[in-house]
Amino acid sequence: MFGEWYSKDSMNDELLIEKTATVTTLTLNRPDKANALGAALVDALSAAVAAAHVDGTRLLLLKGNGRNFCAGFDFGGFEDASEGDLLLRFARIEMLLQSLYHAPFATMALAQGKNFGAGVDLILACASRIAAPDAAFRMPGLKFGLQLGTRRLAARIGGDAARALLAASKTFGAEEGLRIGFLHQVAPLPAWAGLIELAVADAQQLSPEAAARLNTATVADTRAPDLADLIRSAIEPGLKERIGEYRKG
Repeated sequence: MFGEWYSKDSMNDELLIEKTATVTTLTLNRPDKANALGAALVDALSAAVAAAHVDGTRLLLLKGNGRNFCAGFDFGGFEDASEGDLLLRFARIEMLLQSLYHAPFATMALAQGKNFGAGVDLILACASRIAAPDAAFRMPGLKFGLQLGTRRLAARIGGDAARALLAASKTFGAEEGLRIGFLHQVAPLPAWAGLIELAVADAQQLSPEAAARLNTATVADTRAPDLADLIRSAIEPGLKERIGEYRKG
């Protein structure tokens, strides 16, 4: 089914990129690390999303290889990183999320398995969000004092629901995600091909200019305060200690 309209454009070790005239598919490809967001993967994603902004993309699909869509920030070796290095990595993730959230074209995330932190934020940044029935989600950043994507979550599910979910660092499944508006649809993996085909057709309904104007008019621009919130939360002294205590717990 995919082969009828996909052609592989480029590939690297951690991100697979498939491109047609109007559809870009980005597949996280670190299945041995549950597709955790290491620096190289974030840089590759950022470059690919930036390219999609100017290459005629009308629909961007975001997927993950393996059992899980994305385990979030890759904490491997964080003990050896400076707090400045960690801050820069978190800021680059926020800029990636903003580029997705404010994209002038349709975006769709397709998630399976266990998803954490910035991996959940990746899903949240996409305008259409589909998950397999087994999918689970958790956003624990505030447990170690990091504020990432709070306004985007509130915009998707409402302020009260966002506060309750984040305050408890609650794990929720696909059906609850659908109920609260975090997801648009729950569907088994074999059904995804049909859903993608529908999304491809829907993405052609408006001209690129009209689609961009619609996105601008319906997505509140909170990029500056979102980045400021992240930076303020990350520069508080003791970030590494807070992360370490969280990981021990």
